[in-house]
Amino acid sequence: MLEHSEGTANCDFSPIKRQLAEGIHEITDELKESLEVLDDANDCLLGKLEDIKEKFNIIEAKAASFYLNCYLSSFTDKYSDLAVAVQRLSHHRHGALIVVERLDPVELLIQKGMPVGAALTPALLEAIFYPGNPLHDGAVLIRGNQIVSAANVLPLTSGVIIGKKVGTRHRAALGLTERSDALVLVVSEETGKVSFALKGKLHPILTAPVVH
Repeated sequence: MLEHSEGTANCDFSPIKRQLAEGIHEITDELKESLEVLDDANDCLLGKLEDIKEKFNIIEAKAASFYLNCYLSSFTDKYSDLAVAVQRLSHHRHGALIVVERLDPVELLIQKGMPVGAALTPALLEAIFYPGNPLHDGAVLIRGNQIVSAANVLPLTSGVIIGKKVGTRHRAALGLTERSDALVLVVSEETGKVSFALKGKLHPILTAPVVH
């Protein structure tokens, strides 16, 4: 039985929590060391800062992965199946756009595609987004543990995105999440990178090695 409340979200993903804590402590220690380097005229700080920046990016992606599970767990029991599907789509660089409806109904905000009405499984999501499938060019709508429909068209964001090159899928994800509390997963077909949009912002996430 799903409890539709962010306050009751299952955020007890201990391994990710532990990795986040360890990573933050490591970066904190390196920042302290950087202060010491500043006092040494013979040592250049740029290389160390570049290394810290890269670690920050990894921590950001891990944090996004952690909170993604939190945001999904109250609205679908299938968040682990979603993770598996996204990993596989990312591995094969099959572009995907997956809307998880939360409290706000989204059907009035989108152009409806093809009804599906089937249980959410990684295999079905992979089949829908397989290149050449008539349903792959559009968004899948998930409500609870079911795939409601596919090939839906989402509203595009009208905002200016500074410093990031984003395609139509990402603009659609931002557009819908600017208008509702839905969470939208995006897989880039160009890079295989995965991100999710929530409240009009994009967050990169880490994907584990592909599960066959």
